[in-house]
Amino acid sequence: MRLVYVDTEIPVEVGDEILRSDDTLTVTYFRPPHKPSSSGKVSVKSSKGWTAEYFVGVIGAEWIEREDRL
Repeated sequence: MRLVYVDTEIPVEVGDEILRSDDTLTVTYFRPPHKPSSSGKVSVKSSKGWTAEYFVGVIGAEWIEREDRL
């Protein structure tokens, strides 16, 4: 199972920077889905200093090659 950006299919990596509105988010951690209906979560740190955890779709990513969905 791999986490990739939907538009490019490039793998998501810790340290990736995503531009959102007037802010830059840096990927600090991501975890795979815990059940087939879940999308998993990604943790980010803002250039403004705050941190947050979002579903991977918020950064335009998705898990592919999932073993839990056959």
